Amino acid sequence: MSTAIEAPTAIEVSAEFVDRRSRTSSSTGLERRQFGNSHARLSDEARELAEAIDAYKYQHHRRYITFEEMHQVILSLGYHK
Repeated sequence: MSTAIEAPTAIEVSAEFVDRRSRTSSSTGLERRQFGNSHARLSDEARELAEAIDAYKYQHHRRYITFEEMHQVILSLGYHK
């Protein structure tokens, strides 16, 4: 008693399908930010650090930084142990 399951032979593509991956315009060269400015509720010192880290990331084309890089940013602001 064996039941066979038939696999679909073709994928139907809807006429309404729009391929949003294809680009019709040229890139502006600027990286699109996913999140808005979330520094509004920070203290002045925390906002200064956040803006310095954002500037470092923008200058070095980095989305994420290491702890060592964060430490360098903190030192550049004049903080020391």
